[in-house]
Amino acid sequence: KLDWSADHPWDTVIKAAMRKYPNPMNPCVVGVDVLERRVDGHGRLHSLRLRCTRSSVLILGTSRTLTYIKEHSVVDPVEKKMELCSSNITLTNLVSVNERLVYTPHPENPGKTVLTQEAIITVKGINLGSYLESLMANTISSNAKKGWAAIEWIIEHSESAVS
Repeated sequence: KLDWSADHPWDTVIKAAMRKYPNPMNPCVVGVDVLERRVDGHGRLHSLRLRCTRSSVLILGTSRTLTYIKEHSVVDPVEKKMELCSSNITLTNLVSVNERLVYTPHPENPGKTVLTQEAIITVKGINLGSYLESLMANTISSNAKKGWAAIEWIIEHSESAVS
């Protein structure tokens, strides 16, 4: 579990998070498709997206270069909370990664946003499973840093495009 904080209001961070890809900080993401988007009876925006990444997973015994991740997000503008859950849909016979991100306003400073990130990694049928789980956890942590950098980049470029 990781906690991050950004020096921007929640609504600014959420707008950037929804436009996070593509970005120069994480070039392995080659595409994001919106499969479904709707607003429920409580005014929450539900999005189902498919993210395609280019990756090398030779350590898992495959040379697959494209992997797909399913993302479901719920943005609640009244509660000021965005929850994004993602899971891989390729290579699930080898590894499952289920990630949950929650964006909320900072409890003491509404001009800042807090991200809580959790990931559950399960490696299947490989003797070095615990090693690979640790390796993947480090990768997720590293990608989280890139994700915050990408959000900052998007906010900066959005503001410069407006001014």
